[in-house]
Amino acid sequence: MSRMAAIKNLDLEKEIKMMDDKGIIHGIQQQKDLNEAASAYKDIESVMANQQDLVRIKTRLLPVAVIKG
Repeated sequence: MSRMAAIKNLDLEKEIKMMDDKGIIHGIQQQKDLNEAASAYKDIESVMANQQDLVRIKTRLLPVAVIKG
C-alpha cells in the first residue's frame, strides 16, 4: 500500500505488538511511523511464489530491526 494509506489504515498498537512479539527492534511510536511497518508491504511469500519461474531462493532472511530517520 502507499505510505499515506499505511498511515491512515494500519493500527498502531497492532503493528507495535506484532514487531514486539517477533523480537524486532523498531522505532514505531506514532501513527506517522506506520509507513515503514511490515503490513505496509506486500507479503514476500506471495511475491516470491508469483516469480518462481524467474528466481531461485538461496536463503531466507528475517528482519531484526526497523529503524526510520
